[in-house]
Amino acid sequence: MALGRRELLRLGTLFCGVSAAAFAGTRRWLEARASSPEVLARKPIDCSSDPAGPGGYGAPFAPPAYMGAGSRDTLHVPPPRAPRAAGMRVVSLIAVETTLEVAQGRNVTVWAYGGTVPGPILRATVGDELSIEFENRTRRAHNLHFHGSHDVMQDGIGRVEPGSSAHYRIEAGPVGVHPYHCHVPPYAKHIGRGLYGTLIVDPPEGRPAAHEFVLCLCGFDADGDGRNDVYAWNGVAGWYERYPLKVPVGDLVRLYIVNMVEYDALATFHLHAQTFDLYRSGTGLTPSERTDVVSLGPAERAIVEFRLPRRGRYMFHPHQSHMAERGAMGWIVAI
Repeated sequence: MALGRRELLRLGTLFCGVSAAAFAGTRRWLEARASSPEVLARKPIDCSSDPAGPGGYGAPFAPPAYMGAGSRDTLHVPPPRAPRAAGMRVVSLIAVETTLEVAQGRNVTVWAYGGTVPGPILRATVGDELSIEFENRTRRAHNLHFHGSHDVMQDGIGRVEPGSSAHYRIEAGPVGVHPYHCHVPPYAKHIGRGLYGTLIVDPPEGRPAAHEFVLCLCGFDADGDGRNDVYAWNGVAGWYERYPLKVPVGDLVRLYIVNMVEYDALATFHLHAQTFDLYRSGTGLTPSERTDVVSLGPAERAIVEFRLPRRGRYMFHPHQSHMAERGAMGWIVAI
């Protein structure tokens, strides 16, 4: 039987509606499959299929290919909390000069505590006595200055010449998260070259059990013009875009966030699709607000806590777009 134009149009419309429904169903299946635990648990998680296009949001600022998924774990996983020390906690920090590939194909000469940027994560309970041995193995004078409260005679602002060492003795406090860094002038250059790290000071009873990570925002002036060219969480651009942090759905997550970027007056931390409890500097045990973005000047820091209610990838980044697009974009994956 021959079909007239009206019947053909009606069938065409019906076919399009069925096709659209089938496509929508397929898309929902693909999205569910993409967020399934077996897919999310793979290492590494490839973010190159994101809507931002091939290579993700910061494609030109990817981490070096030779750095494996767990090679920088010690820079974001803090040591476990320990009870109040009966005696002195002894810490050794050595400043060295080395080269860090801060993004694929971008090498920067850095000065680094312990050979890493940022330096080692230190942890103590409030009131612990810290005995800190500092050795300078570089060709320039450096020192070691801690934020927080301590005896002013132990403030670490004297020069430690190349080949020399110094001893500092401080009482850990107050409760919170505090940076340590070199304070030799011009200290913008010394911090910009990588001489900084994080000290976590726990309350006597500790904080609630959580999946804990340190995120230290770094900036690198690769060409020496006094402006940052590369930005990174924990020293290598694009790291957390290629290798997201992973947490179970619904568990408490605690981030210790430190801004150690020089040459930029402000940086922010923003979490997508969720809000967090904000503890300014971590010195209080009650959150100051519930938000999804916190602003941090140089050397400012915060503790944030949240739970991710469903499986998926939650983006985080500074809300300064030039920082995000030059290496400081990352993901937290709930599995």
